[in-house]
Amino acid sequence: MGNKKLKSLVLVIGAAILVLFLLKLTGCSSKNEKSGSSAGTSQTEEGGTGSNQDGIDTENGEDSDEVENHQQGTSPLDCLPEGVNYDGLSNEKKAWWFKRNKEHQPSGADESIDLKKYGAYYLGNTEEKVIYLTFDCGYENGYTETMLDILKKHNAKACFFVTQTYIRDNPELVKRMKEEGHQVGNHTVTHKSQPALSMEEIEKELGTCSAYMKEITGYDMDPFFRPPMGEYSERTLKITQDMGYQTVFWSIAYLDYDVNNQPGSNYVEEHFRTYYHNGAIPLIHNVSSANCEALDGVLTLLEKEGYQFCTLYELESGT
Repeated sequence: MGNKKLKSLVLVIGAAILVLFLLKLTGCSSKNEKSGSSAGTSQTEEGGTGSNQDGIDTENGEDSDEVENHQQGTSPLDCLPEGVNYDGLSNEKKAWWFKRNKEHQPSGADESIDLKKYGAYYLGNTEEKVIYLTFDCGYENGYTETMLDILKKHNAKACFFVTQTYIRDNPELVKRMKEEGHQVGNHTVTHKSQPALSMEEIEKELGTCSAYMKEITGYDMDPFFRPPMGEYSERTLKITQDMGYQTVFWSIAYLDYDVNNQPGSNYVEEHFRTYYHNGAIPLIHNVSSANCEALDGVLTLLEKEGYQFCTLYELESGT
C-alpha cells in the first residue's frame, strides 16, 4: 500500500508541474471567438483621388512564410481585450480615397465611417503649418539610406511603415530609423487586405510583425498602423484600435510605387508645391527613385513655406 500511495503522489506532483509549465508558455491567455471575415465591396467615389495608392505597389510577401512563423508578441500592443464581439460591426471593405485641393486647404476624404471614433487619422493639426511625413516600406530598392540622409540634413522626422520581410532583410536600416528619432509603424507580415482576414488573422499579422521587430532590432514598434492597400472596414478599425494602434491614412499621394513607371523628380516636387496643406500626411514609397531624387527639394520647398515636420506622436487633431 505504501508503494502505491507514493507512486500516486509522484504522478500528482508531475501533473501539477506539467500544468504550470504549459501555463507559463501561454502568452495572451484567452482569445475572443472567431470574428466574421467576409469582405464587402471596395469603396469608390467619383472625383475621388488617391484611392488604393498603396494597392498596386510591388510590396511583396516573398518568403513571408519563413518569417511569419515567429511567435506573436504578448505585449499590450499586440493582444486584444477579452469578451469583445466584433461581428456586430460592418465589415464592408473600403479602399481609402481623398479629394485633392489646389487651394492648399485640407483634402476631403471618405467620411462614411467616423475615423476619430476608432483612433484613425488622415490629417493632423490643420490649424498650424505642420506636416507628418510617412513612408511605406515593403522591400528595399536602394533608396532608403539616401532618404534617411536627407531627412537628417533637414532635421525632419518621419514614420516608416514596414512589413516583416522588410525588417528581416534590412535590420540595420530599421535600427537606424529608430536611432535617428523616426517612428517605425506596422505594415503587417504579408501585406494582405484586412477586411478579408479573421480577427485572429489580423491579430497575428500585426502582433507577429511587432514581436519580430523587437526580436531582430531590439526596438519596440511604434503604435501606428497603415492598412495594406489602404483597405479597411469598421470592424478592422476597431480591432486594430483595441490592439493599441492608431490607423494612419494619408492626404497627399501620387503614383510613385511602380518602379518601372516612375513619375520623375520634377513631377514629385510640383505635386507637393500644388497640394501642400496644413496637417498633411503624405504617403511616400521608399522604393521610388523619383521620391529619392525629389526629397531634398520637397523638404526645402516646404521649409520655405514655413512648415515644420512633426511626428505622429504629435497628432493633435484629425478626421
